[in-house]
Amino acid sequence: MDLWRDHCQRLFRTGPQTAAEWLFFLPLAGCGLAYGWVMWLRERLYRFGILPSCRAAVPTISVGNLTAGGTGKTPVVDHIARILTDYGKKVAVVSRGYGRKRIVEDRVVSRGDGPQIAPELAGDEAYLLSRRNPRLVVLVARRRRFAVDRAVREFGAEVVILDDGFQHLAVGRHLDIVLLDAQCPLGNGRVLPAGPLREFPSALERGNLFVFTRSGEGGEAPFPVPGEALHCRHVIHSVALSLNDERAALADLASLKGGAFAGIADPARFFDDLRRQGLRLDKCLSLADHVRYGRGEMEAVRNLAEGMDFLVTTEKDGVKLQGMEFPVPCYQVSLGVEFQEHDEL
Repeated sequence: MDLWRDHCQRLFRTGPQTAAEWLFFLPLAGCGLAYGWVMWLRERLYRFGILPSCRAAVPTISVGNLTAGGTGKTPVVDHIARILTDYGKKVAVVSRGYGRKRIVEDRVVSRGDGPQIAPELAGDEAYLLSRRNPRLVVLVARRRRFAVDRAVREFGAEVVILDDGFQHLAVGRHLDIVLLDAQCPLGNGRVLPAGPLREFPSALERGNLFVFTRSGEGGEAPFPVPGEALHCRHVIHSVALSLNDERAALADLASLKGGAFAGIADPARFFDDLRRQGLRLDKCLSLADHVRYGRGEMEAVRNLAEGMDFLVTTEKDGVKLQGMEFPVPCYQVSLGVEFQEHDEL
């Protein structure tokens, strides 16, 4: 499964390289072209008022992607929310709540005093945001325009952040922030299922502010964008937290044998980041994004622990594993963002 996932990710980044890959790819490319035109038509229906779009009475900021995941959106949403709450604003984050159970039900994850429900009901990212910043109001809803209205009416939100909102055109926004991976901003340039794009690249015209994540020191945009461009890089915090809330410095783990696992869009990049922090990773396990840890997944992680001194995973995975027991200590690491000095939000 890991080899198949890695192969698909390579196709999404670079496109087909062999005749066999082209035979597999061509039908997908046709489907992607059709899907792209459907998304283009949908956008036009919203633009000309044929499909209704509701705008909240308070400033609404959309943070989203042109691609299907992999840009490191959650740390950026957290960064923006912290800036606003530090300025004394009552901030609400409204999300779809990907990966949660009973997705048809709208739920209040946090009323501004930390998470109120379990991660499997909130979705891992919404739960993580409410745990990182307990001052946030966090709502998850299938039809987010009603959750935006509720955030303002019931919880007194002064600013609403629409998490993963670039394609959610039923909610109007005052600022559209689009995240792009500086190392591979458009992948192979194809629309799903032939590539990582959710829409044709021309959809970037809707954006107001563009953030190139995982930027290098130079901070130059890989291609021109129709708006202001900022640059940031993701930073792994130097102190990890065990599933039992015990702290450990990554430097203290560097001499030990470790196994890493992750259920995110790009696990391989996470493993590389850990190695750059000096960790010795003898074994790695890639899982599906927003994975639910059932019996099979738990067995795979326990097998990963054999012969290892510790396990390490993402904070996004860690919130779903609280209280779980493994043969060796299991640590979760937190991911933050640093904007280039002249690009600070």
